[in-house]
Amino acid sequence: MFEKNIERKNTNSAKWEEAIIETKTNNPIVLTVADMDFATAPNIIKTIVQTAQYGIFGYTNLSSSYKSIVKTWMQKNYNWNIEKKWVVFCPRIIQAISLIIQNSTNIGDSIMIQSPFYSPLKEAIVSNKRKVIINTLKYKQNSYEMDFNELEKQFSKGVKIFILCSPHNPIGRVWDEEELIKLADLCLKYDVLIISDEVHADFTFSKKHIPLGKIHRVLNQTIICTSPAKTFNLPGLEIANIIIPNHSLREKFKLNLRQVGFHNPNYFAVPVLEEAYTNSDNWIKSLKEYLIQNYNFVSNYVMNYLPDFKVIPSEGTYLMWIDYRASNLNEEEIKRWFYKHADVAVSMGSTFGKDGEGFIRINIATPRSNLKKALNRIVATRPYVKER
Repeated sequence: MFEKNIERKNTNSAKWEEAIIETKTNNPIVLTVADMDFATAPNIIKTIVQTAQYGIFGYTNLSSSYKSIVKTWMQKNYNWNIEKKWVVFCPRIIQAISLIIQNSTNIGDSIMIQSPFYSPLKEAIVSNKRKVIINTLKYKQNSYEMDFNELEKQFSKGVKIFILCSPHNPIGRVWDEEELIKLADLCLKYDVLIISDEVHADFTFSKKHIPLGKIHRVLNQTIICTSPAKTFNLPGLEIANIIIPNHSLREKFKLNLRQVGFHNPNYFAVPVLEEAYTNSDNWIKSLKEYLIQNYNFVSNYVMNYLPDFKVIPSEGTYLMWIDYRASNLNEEEIKRWFYKHADVAVSMGSTFGKDGEGFIRINIATPRSNLKKALNRIVATRPYVKER
């Protein structure tokens, strides 16, 4: 079911339309924005069709079962027993993060992210006139880890919020329990509020994702952001579950939502979430198996045909982080090669901060035939890479 090529051009797809502009061609292969080129689960499509049949798309309330279904999902998948009252619906995780920044800090306050970083996280800080503090992840022996010594030095200077990306985009790390405990202890010591963006939680492979909320010692100062959007390819429906155990923080966030005029979810959001979280286990299992095969296919291809490129081993997400520094090419040359000659759009490392320079990120949630075509194009056009 994942081999079908679905034409996304001329559908207002942010991923594809923007790549057409970037590559200046109408025939790119697009491996950029983190949405999938797969149709969502058939039962979810059926739910959307059934929900649409009334023809009235009025204001919609959350269902009485919404919070129970989110609670069951967290228990079943992560063995995390949350309380229903902790769950707050918000359209998008990045909106939630921005609201928390606006209302839990003051202009000029320091907010930390880890680099390489997902750029909208930095934008949420900068656009709200807060100070961005970069904690660089240590890259050694083809892997990344947290630098806890540097983290503590930075916390001691007065960081108000730490934004954790878990699993991490773009590097694909799934944080170990020991790492999360160390992080939690530092946040407790320096009274740092943690926002944990766990949108990729359902895509882990070699080990299980641990919600930060399971580290009980830091539960009272943690906001956990989850969503079915990545899992079921639903970002356009705007569905996010913001889990806030602390009563005061939760009530403040609910007030902030009212202050910006949010009252009702998207008409399709709740029926789709409920169907996704209750009847789609087999589809997810098949999807993850396919993604693992895609990952192995790309890894083997790169090793055999692009020896100067090195795949960073991934533990989660459907994104691959690739180091091209041994090629001695700069980002301008890589982009010219891929975009101009190969007609393949990838995410350039510099968009993830200075620590991303020398890397590219590719989205492998696409039919394997697309990946094969993209890689063949890249290898075939390598002789033109030095063209000025």
